Amino acid sequence: MAITATSYARILSSSFECRSDSEYSSSPRPEKAGYGRFAFREGLVRGGVSVHGLSSLIYRFPPNFVRQLSTKARRNCSNIGVAQVVAASWSNHPSATGVPSAAENAVDSAAAAAASAPDAPVEELHAGLDVLMVGEFESRQDVQLKDLDRKEVSFLSSNGSLAIHAGERLGRGIVTDAITTPVVNTSAYFFKKTAELIDFKEKRRASFEYGRYGNPTTVVAEEKISALEGAESTLIMASGMCASTVMLMALVPAGGHIVTTTDCYRKTRIFIETILPRMGITATVIDPADIKGLETALEEHKVSLFFTESPTNPFLRCVDIKLVSELCHRKGALVCIDGTFATPMNQKALALGADLSLHSATKFIGGHNDVLAGCISGPLNLVSQIRNLHHILGGALNPNAAYLIIRGMKTLHLRVQQQNSTAQTMAEILEAHPKVKRVYYPGLPSHPEHHIAKKQMTGFGGVVSFEVDGDLMRTIKFVDSLKIPYIAPSFGGCESIVEQPAIMSYWDLNQSERASYGMLDNLVRFSFGLEDIQDLKADILQALDAI
Repeated sequence: MAITATSYARILSSSFECRSDSEYSSSPRPEKAGYGRFAFREGLVRGGVSVHGLSSLIYRFPPNFVRQLSTKARRNCSNIGVAQVVAASWSNHPSATGVPSAAENAVDSAAAAAASAPDAPVEELHAGLDVLMVGEFESRQDVQLKDLDRKEVSFLSSNGSLAIHAGERLGRGIVTDAITTPVVNTSAYFFKKTAELIDFKEKRRASFEYGRYGNPTTVVAEEKISALEGAESTLIMASGMCASTVMLMALVPAGGHIVTTTDCYRKTRIFIETILPRMGITATVIDPADIKGLETALEEHKVSLFFTESPTNPFLRCVDIKLVSELCHRKGALVCIDGTFATPMNQKALALGADLSLHSATKFIGGHNDVLAGCISGPLNLVSQIRNLHHILGGALNPNAAYLIIRGMKTLHLRVQQQNSTAQTMAEILEAHPKVKRVYYPGLPSHPEHHIAKKQMTGFGGVVSFEVDGDLMRTIKFVDSLKIPYIAPSFGGCESIVEQPAIMSYWDLNQSERASYGMLDNLVRFSFGLEDIQDLKADILQALDAI
């Protein structure tokens, strides 16, 4: 545990280790917007205290200090990392912030007590530490370090490093010396006194308050995704469909109009076709490459939102994100790209001009076929609108699931690199095989949007769709002859997964109805896992030989 100050030496000189460190773990993270939990009001730290580079000295509490904290004190200090910065500002410039003298005295008393009796029990420090939590915070449900330095952290310049360290290496809102982020299993957060509750309600105190509104473990997952997306804010929810539906309801007004594409996840289509009309919301559905159709829809309707996957499911069609964003913004429409098949490693939708980037984190981001989650990233004002509705509807991610997302993301760059490579190689092999009629993969020159994929993606993903040269039963024989992949829904995990969309997702429709959506009986979607490519190649070739 540490506290930053330039003038605390007057009371802490004998008992605290002092050093200058601009990247100490409990300090505010000098990263892009969206990587922090708390937002300080403008001018909170001023008059010579350099939070922007954290050039102030950092004082370490004695090693036994944190260990002596009671369980109750630890819970109350779960966000002490930010509180320490507030304490530093009080210490250096108490008159600049307008903090009541009682709070200032409590901070000084706590620090002085720690200095004078470092080995004594710290129950008496409890009150002083609690006061640290009461600052000039802007207590929103989506609060960010908006006034701190935005400069890039040089040692986290690559996607791989960000996936491992973002949200963690530069400090978390949890008191711990653990390398991994703790799982905070709690349904609510308590207030010691009614005065604290009133301070929270009147935005002088920061707290999650209730489990549906946030969790320290979940925040780390959100910050990690924000770092990869280059986003100001991220909201993580219980599933990808939860993220999609809440986003649509939050951003499209009653009686509004949206534009979407023909090829998409079926449950998304069902929601757009059957649920949104109950709110008076209508939709124009276009081919992913139909720019003229998009322009017509924008001219004929007051479009609130263009929402599409890119690449799409299951044909992996690609939308020109930069172009559609420019067209939509001219008409005041928002753009949300579901980049689940791409991952933030292969495609940066926000950098290409989209307003929001959405993922089913169940897939590649989680990456181990063991967790459900969804996330949506973008500017704070839009994500806050979605978050406000999310807090009403529910669908909060369990902190244990958040931990699995954090854990999974640490290998995301390695997994995606391997899956990109395997899928590209196997797509080329399948395209050349006489028993394969057609292959759908953005990395192939034969793909209708290959030219788009090349300019907006750095890799083409780990999923390949293809048509077997045969009917339903011949395709079933091929799938059943495979030995490595599981026959299952989902994709993006370490284990390879195969499915026939006609059976897995559209079996309730008759053959002609399935064909109207392009779901032919011989279509196969293959999600390549992390198995050795030679094993996968041999398995697929023997299954093709079997038919």
